[in-house]
Amino acid sequence: MRRHPALLTAAIALATAGVGACASPAPTPQPTGDGPVVAFYGDSYTLGTGASDPSVRWSTRISESRGWVEVNPSVNGLGFINNRELFGDGDLPSMIIEADPDIVFVTMGLNDNFSYTFAADAIEAQIDTDLRRLTEALPEARFIVVEPFWYTAERPPSVPIIIEWVRDAAERYGADYIPGASTWIQGREDEMAADGLHPNDDGYAEMTRRMDAALLELGL
Repeated sequence: MRRHPALLTAAIALATAGVGACASPAPTPQPTGDGPVVAFYGDSYTLGTGASDPSVRWSTRISESRGWVEVNPSVNGLGFINNRELFGDGDLPSMIIEADPDIVFVTMGLNDNFSYTFAADAIEAQIDTDLRRLTEALPEARFIVVEPFWYTAERPPSVPIIIEWVRDAAERYGADYIPGASTWIQGREDEMAADGLHPNDDGYAEMTRRMDAALLELGL
């Protein structure tokens, strides 16, 4: 696959962002409060990288508006295969399972586009493995699988392929699926942080608005 040099440079930076901070995973956040416990399995776009404060990231705004107790151990640079080795035995799905949530959001796949040319089969297999593992370990939880986010106006050919794999896995394991999320901030340069890779506060506000509308359609 031929890539534009600027996109390749951005991709490398995004895929490796926060790697040093990931080397020693933090303990699973312990939920507090009385509302439903909602866990988020995601990367920097769910962690809130680029926002002025975690309180303005989309996951926190959505949780607060619904009275949910947010458990969000999302990690910069994480993918279904990207940077998974940094966790060893303490991987993110284990943290999600340990939290025993009522609802689980899966917002993964963006970073795997940067490994697609040499690891396509591994990506497809790991999507299935993660969804199967989580749904079997948390049979009472409601799963919300979100179409993988994307950010630049240029879309590599891998983007729709990984989207299809994620959508198919969501269907196999009985999860709700939110389509269209790859376009929510795609090419919206004014809504990106100074690094050009992550949403700024305006970008997260747009993601919140879109996610809120999608969840209302699901009755949440």
